[in-house]
Amino acid sequence: MKHIFGIYKTDLLNLWKVPTGLLLMIALAILPSVYAWINLEAMWDPYANTSGIKIAVTSNDQGATVDNKPINIGDEVVNNLKNNHQLGWTFVDKDTALRGVEQGKYYASLIIPEDFSKKITSIVDGTMEKPQIIYTVNEKINAVAPKITSKGASNVTEEISANFIKTVSSSILTRLKEIGIDFEKELPTIRNVETKIFELEKHLPEITDMGNKALDLEQKLPDIKEKGQKIVDLEKKIPEIDQAADTLLKIEERWPKIAAVAQEVTAIQKKLPEIQQAVNRVTELDQNFDKVETALNTAIDTSRKADEIVSAALDALPKLESIADNGGAFADQLSSFLQNNDAAFQTMIPVIKQNLILLQQTADAVTQLTQVLQDANLDPQKALPLVTFLTDRLTTGVAVMDRMADLLTRLNTYLPNSALSDQISKLNDVKANFNKQIQVMNSISTALKNGARPAKTLVDNLDTLSKEASNALGGIISRYDTEIVPNLTKALNQLKTTASQSAGVLQTLKSQLPNIKAILQDAQSGIHFAQDQLDALQKDLPQIRARVHEAATTLQQKMGDFSSGLNEAAAFIQSDLPKVELKLHDAANFVRTDLPAAEDEIRKVSELYQTKFPELEDAVHMAANLVRSDLPEFEAAVRKAADQIRKVEGGNSIEEILRLLQSDIQKQSDFLANPVLLQENKLFPIPNYGSAMSPFYTTLSLWVGAMLLVSLMRVDVDNPDGKLRSYQIYFGRMLIFLTVGFFQALVVTLGDIYLLKTYVVDKIWFIIFAMLISVVFVAITYTLVSVFGNIGKGVAIIFLVLQFSSSGGTFPVSTSSSFFQLLNPFVPFTYAVSLMREAVGGMLWPVVLKDAAMLILFIAISYIVALVLKKPLSEYTRRVAEKAKKTKLIS
Repeated sequence: MKHIFGIYKTDLLNLWKVPTGLLLMIALAILPSVYAWINLEAMWDPYANTSGIKIAVTSNDQGATVDNKPINIGDEVVNNLKNNHQLGWTFVDKDTALRGVEQGKYYASLIIPEDFSKKITSIVDGTMEKPQIIYTVNEKINAVAPKITSKGASNVTEEISANFIKTVSSSILTRLKEIGIDFEKELPTIRNVETKIFELEKHLPEITDMGNKALDLEQKLPDIKEKGQKIVDLEKKIPEIDQAADTLLKIEERWPKIAAVAQEVTAIQKKLPEIQQAVNRVTELDQNFDKVETALNTAIDTSRKADEIVSAALDALPKLESIADNGGAFADQLSSFLQNNDAAFQTMIPVIKQNLILLQQTADAVTQLTQVLQDANLDPQKALPLVTFLTDRLTTGVAVMDRMADLLTRLNTYLPNSALSDQISKLNDVKANFNKQIQVMNSISTALKNGARPAKTLVDNLDTLSKEASNALGGIISRYDTEIVPNLTKALNQLKTTASQSAGVLQTLKSQLPNIKAILQDAQSGIHFAQDQLDALQKDLPQIRARVHEAATTLQQKMGDFSSGLNEAAAFIQSDLPKVELKLHDAANFVRTDLPAAEDEIRKVSELYQTKFPELEDAVHMAANLVRSDLPEFEAAVRKAADQIRKVEGGNSIEEILRLLQSDIQKQSDFLANPVLLQENKLFPIPNYGSAMSPFYTTLSLWVGAMLLVSLMRVDVDNPDGKLRSYQIYFGRMLIFLTVGFFQALVVTLGDIYLLKTYVVDKIWFIIFAMLISVVFVAITYTLVSVFGNIGKGVAIIFLVLQFSSSGGTFPVSTSSSFFQLLNPFVPFTYAVSLMREAVGGMLWPVVLKDAAMLILFIAISYIVALVLKKPLSEYTRRVAEKAKKTKLIS
C-alpha cells in the first residue's frame, strides 16, 4: 500500500509542479460534461419545431345544402387549420400547391375537391358517396417528413370524420325524434338506414383487413426504427468522417514528398549490393578486431616515443641558445641540432593527421547527441552528463586547433606562396564553429539542469554546426596525404637547409630559434592531445568491440529480411503506387466537392428522424391499439345493430325503435363520434424529453471521459530500478485516473441539475450513482489499456459501440435485433443507465441494489483481469508499443 499511495502522491505533486498538466486535468474533468450537456440541450423538446414543415392546403369545395341550410366543410377545415400550429399549414391555390410540392417548396399538399361537402352529406339522401381529400407528398425531399405530413393529413381526416359523425348523428337522431309520431310515414327512410347498416356489416371483413394492415405496420416499426437509428449513428460519425477527410487532403498535399520517398526506396534497392558490401565490411571488421587493437597499441607506443623525441629536442634547444653568442660555432651547432633531432620534427606529420581525425570524431559525437536530444522520451538527467562530456571535448579541441593553426602558420613562412594558407583558414573556420557549438551546448546544458527539454531551434542549430565541422575536417583529412604532408616536409627541409647555410646567415638562423621552439612546443601539445584521446579509446575498446560484434551479428541476421522487404516495397512502388495516387486524387476531389452536401443531407434526415419518428411511432401504436381494443367492439356493435334490425323486422318491435328514438340525442351522438375514452395514468412522470434522456447521455459522457483519460494519460510508471511490482504500478497509477473520474462525474451531474435544470427526483443519489459509474468505466478502460496497450484502446471503442445499441438507453432494447437483446445483460451500460433512471424518476430499492451490485461485479472482473494478466503480458505489450513507435505514427 505504501508504494501504491507513493505513486499517487508523486502524480499529484507532478501535476502541481506543471501548471499545463493541471489545466489539462481540469479540461479532462469538464470536457465529457460538455458532450452530455450539448446533446441534452439539443433534444430538450424535439417536437417543438414541426411548424417548419410546410403543407399546402387548398379548398375548392363549392358547399352543399342540407335541410335548406348551406354547409361548406372545406371552409371549416381551412378555418380550423389556421388555428392549428403543429405543422406549417400554408393556404394557396391548387396550381401553386402542386407546383410547390413538385419543386420541394412544400413537403405535401391537401386539396379538398369541389364536391367534398356534397359527397359527405350524401348520406342524407341515401346515395352515400365517400368524399376524397387529395393528399400529395414529395417523398424524395426527406425520408421522415412524409410520415409527419401523413400524420397531419390523417388528423385532418379524423377530425372531419369525428365532427361529421357527431353532426350527422345528432341531426339524424333529432330529426327522427321530431318525426317519431310519423314513424310509419318515414318507414322507407328507416329501411334505407337498415340497408346501410347491413351494407356496413357486409363490409366488416374489409375493415378488419385494414386493421390487420395497421397491425402489420406496427410489427415493422422496429425495422424502420433500426434503419432510422443507422442514420443517426452515421450523423454522429460525421466528425470522424471529416477528420478522415482532412487526413486524406493532407496526404494528397504531401503526396510529392511521399513519391520522393518512394523513389528513394527504389534508389536504395539499387544500392542493395553496396549495402551488402558494407555489412560484409562490418563483419570483416568484427573478425579482424584483434588487428585494430594491435594497431591502436602501436599508435599509443608511437605517440609516447614521439613525445619523448620532442621533449628531448626541447631539452636540447636551451643549449643552442646558450651558445648563440659564440659566433660561427652557433651555425654549426644549430645545423647539427636540426639534423640530430629530425625525428622530432617528422613526428609532427602523423600526429597532426591523428588529431584531425580525433577532432572529426568529436564533431560526429555531437551529431549523435542531437539525435538523443530529439528523442520524444528524453530523460534530462541522463542526457546532462553526455552534454558536459562533449562540451569538454569541444573546449579541448579548440585549444588543439589553436596550437595546430599556430604550428602550420609558422611552417607556412618557410613555403613559397604560403602554400598552407588555405588549410590554415579552414582550420580557423572549424575552430570558430567549435566555439559556436560550445555556446549552444551551454544553453542546452542550462535547460537540462532545469529539468526541461532543450528548444528545438537549439538542437537543430547544433546538428547543423556539428555536421558542417565534420564535413570541413573530412575535407582537410582527405587532402592531408596528397597536399599537406608534402608542404610540411618541404617546410621542414627548408628549415634544415637554412640552418646548414654559412655563418654569414648566423643572425637569420638565430632569429629562427623562437620559431623552432614554438614549432616543437605546438607539436608536443598535439602529441599530448593524441595521447589522451588514444588512451581513452584504448579504455573503451572492449565496449566498442562488443558493439561492433553485436552490430555485425544483427546486420547479418536482418539483412535477408531487409532485402526481401525492400524488394517488395520497390515492387509495390513501381506497380501499385500510381494507381493509389489516382484513387487518392479521386477521393480528395469527392471530399472537396461532394462530401459537405452529403453531410448536410445526413444531418437533415437525422434531425427529422429524431424529432418526428417518435410521434409517428405513437400514432401507429395508437392505431394498432385501436384495432386490437376497439375494432372488435365496433364490429360487435355493427353486428348487434344488424341483428336488432332483423329482430325488429321479424318481431315488429316498433315500441323498442320509438324508445330508442326518444333517448338522449346528445349522448348518443357523442358516443358515436367518440365511442372510446382513454384514461392515462403516469407512473414516475418526467416532465420533458431532455430530462428523460439525461441518464443515457450522462452515462455516455462518463464513458467518453474514461476513454479520454486512457488516450491522453500514461498508464505506466517509470520504474528504472525495478522495485515496483506490476500490481503496485496498476493500482498506484489508477488512483489519479479515479480522481479525475470523480470530478468528471461531479461536474456532469451538477451541470445537469443546476445548469440545464434537468428534472431529478433524488439529486444526491444521482451524483453518487454517477461517481460509482465513473469508477466502473475507469476501471474497465484503464484495465484494457494497462494490460493490452493500444489494443485495449480499440477494444474500449468497440465496447462503446456495442453498448450504445444494446443498453436500451435511447430505444427499448426489445426493439433491437436479437444479437443486441442477447448482449444486453452483459454490458455495464445496461445497469448504469437503469441506475441513473432510478434517481431521475424515483427509486425502487430492489432495482437500485441489483444494478449497483452488477456494476460492482464489473469492477471486480476488471481487477481480476489486471492481476492475472498484467504481469504475464507486460513484456509483450511493451514490445508491441515499441514496434508501434517505430512507425512514427503511433504513440
